[in-house]
Amino acid sequence: TKERMQKSMGKTGPKSVALGAFFGFISSSCSFAALSTTRALFTKGSGLIPSLAFMLASTNLVVELGIVIAIFLGWQFVVGEYVGGLLLILFVWLLVNLTRKKGLEEKAREHAKKAESGHDQSNSEEKSWKVKIMSKAGWYQVASQYVMEWKMVWKDVTVGFTVAGIIAVFVPTEFFQSLFIGAGQESNSFLQIIAQAIVGPVAAFFTFIGSMGNIPLAAVLFGQGVSFAGVMAFIFSDLVVFKVLRIHAQYYGWKMAIYILLILLCALVSVSLIMHYGFDLLGLLPEPSESKSMADREFFKINYSFFLNLIFIALSGVFICWWYSKKEGSMSTDRSIGDWILLVFTIIAYAWLATGLVLLPLV
Repeated sequence: TKERMQKSMGKTGPKSVALGAFFGFISSSCSFAALSTTRALFTKGSGLIPSLAFMLASTNLVVELGIVIAIFLGWQFVVGEYVGGLLLILFVWLLVNLTRKKGLEEKAREHAKKAESGHDQSNSEEKSWKVKIMSKAGWYQVASQYVMEWKMVWKDVTVGFTVAGIIAVFVPTEFFQSLFIGAGQESNSFLQIIAQAIVGPVAAFFTFIGSMGNIPLAAVLFGQGVSFAGVMAFIFSDLVVFKVLRIHAQYYGWKMAIYILLILLCALVSVSLIMHYGFDLLGLLPEPSESKSMADREFFKINYSFFLNLIFIALSGVFICWWYSKKEGSMSTDRSIGDWILLVFTIIAYAWLATGLVLLPLV
């Protein structure tokens, strides 16, 4: 309930931030799911810093992500991911306390509540979760929330993944190597390391596939001689790309979205540099020869995640059909110019993907 949320995570302090990080860790998820859950916590009364701690923990302190990093990059990057994830939370806490303007948080909360106003949440606060989970109305509320969240982000996800795939296939690795000043050299100066840590988020902006999908590309960068700091900044940057910025703007308004973006950028660059020189001091910086190439990645295999995907695809179909049967398929046509432009790019993306499927048997 809102009362319990405000009591446990409404005020910023060690306990509330630790709770946010812990809940994020146990609910580890993809970036888009983390954004949605963070918004839900924030609208229910969680403070800005505990909410951001949840978001960072749920995308960085992920067991599966650590396994993928270990496969492609080695144990040093696994340590960097987890220790760096905790440092990110601490740095964000510090930076928000130093820079937050009065009233910004409450304005963002009001905006987030308005963004949720179209969701069917009747009587959501009067009933406990035990009652909801046993009722048809409770499950319809889940279906409605699920569909509304996807209606908000499906165009961004489609365009983003399509562009990421095009870049991953058609853009040569030399292009990324040229972005990182000093990449491929036996040693880099302090300024070169800083430049690579700053360029890391820029490269992630153009290649974003999600936390998991970015790891093989990070391995490509590391294999081409990009520094540990540059690669870690690239890995940490899944929450500072345009799609996430746009979703944050829909949730909280552009002012808060840009504020969160700048805070995360400053934090991840700082943490990446600290991790780099900390490992260097301990003599633990990894060698590029330890990473695996993009070609070594298994893009498809039958395992537990395959069957989980099938289950949730079926569940998604049920939720969507159920929601549209209640809503009679009505959709708002009140779109901004930006929404129309994004819709056009989405159609182009689907056309591109359809063309690829048609040509695939001929390759």
